[in-house]
Amino acid sequence: MINAKDSKNTFYVLDKKNDVPIVFIHGVGLNHKIWEPQLNIFKNTFLAYDILGHGKTPLNKENITFDDFSNQLINLINELNIKKIHLVGFSIGSLIARNFASKHSDRLESLILLCSIFKRSEKQQQIVKDRFELAKKSKSLSKQALKRWFTDEYLEKNPNTYNKISSILEQNNIENFLKIYELFVNHKDNEQFEKIKTKTLIMTGEGDIGSTPEMSVNLSKVINNSNVKIISKGKHLCSIECADDVNMAIKKHIQND
Repeated sequence: MINAKDSKNTFYVLDKKNDVPIVFIHGVGLNHKIWEPQLNIFKNTFLAYDILGHGKTPLNKENITFDDFSNQLINLINELNIKKIHLVGFSIGSLIARNFASKHSDRLESLILLCSIFKRSEKQQQIVKDRFELAKKSKSLSKQALKRWFTDEYLEKNPNTYNKISSILEQNNIENFLKIYELFVNHKDNEQFEKIKTKTLIMTGEGDIGSTPEMSVNLSKVINNSNVKIISKGKHLCSIECADDVNMAIKKHIQND
């Protein structure tokens, strides 16, 4: 297992094998450690990294766009001499993956969009704006998010997960977090979806109120050669709570390539 930084200071974790790597992109306020339930499960090379302004990767720009995140990823895989990848993006990571796929579809063997927003209603848009304004005002991240991300039953049975995710949230540089969270809040679903040429799996938890099953179904309508998988009993972080189901869906999607 390699823990290192590339020339642009992106921190990554690489478990190298002789095949097409699976690259994982985490969500806003989190870092590469959320993918531990996926680590060692897949026979493929595993590559997870901290996006700009998160974990051990700095953010040195005042104004940031999704293109910056795509540039971060293309630089990373180029330096690692990786030609093709299976790309898995979660939450804002799925928006980064959508942007990347529209620009670098030729580098993808497959695409998995996990808990991805699409065409929020006015009410849904207002809710995320209100959360952003609250975070901006309080200069902190609310742990109430964990109630949206996991079922109550899971949190009761897994206090260590609650503490681990809470700790990751607390370690954020709040100024960086707000810059990137604002990108998420104001996202307009303006990717050039017709340029995504690779086979795509769109997946979310049935109880995810922010990235709803309806959004996944509607997103699938604009991405050619895409399928939808709804994770039963899952919420936003179904990749942790329902790891077996999520991992099985990813494996099946990749193996059918």
